Amino acid sequence: MQRELSDSELPKTEDEWRVRLTPEEFRVLRQAGTEPPFTGEYTDTKTPGIYRCRACGAKLFDSATKFDSHCGWPSFDDAIPGAVRFLEDRSYGMVRTEVRCARCDSHLGHRFDGERYTPKNTRYCINSISMTLDPAE
Repeated sequence: MQRELSDSELPKTEDEWRVRLTPEEFRVLRQAGTEPPFTGEYTDTKTPGIYRCRACGAKLFDSATKFDSHCGWPSFDDAIPGAVRFLEDRSYGMVRTEVRCARCDSHLGHRFDGERYTPKNTRYCINSISMTLDPAE
């Protein structure tokens, strides 16, 4: 089980994050990269539990909110209240909603609204490499 970093353990600079994370984790979490579709470890996972930020250990998503969107990345229709924050992302000639960890400001993925996959009508499209899964006991 991954634990949440204490405030004193939380890196303060990008150089400190670079030491703590693998190069691929750093590229996605700290540089807003994206892992290739259908390659992440949690894309098809059905294991009950809590998904945590791989960078700081904060709780992000309950597996009960995960659903199959067939988009190539894990999809959730809701986040744990207060766990994420949103930024407007105008990269690649479109407007999207970037999802970041509210605790450490790491990039997690994007949120899309209005696609009608679930009754909540929201899809959090999250990079597997941005998370770890704590299986339910």
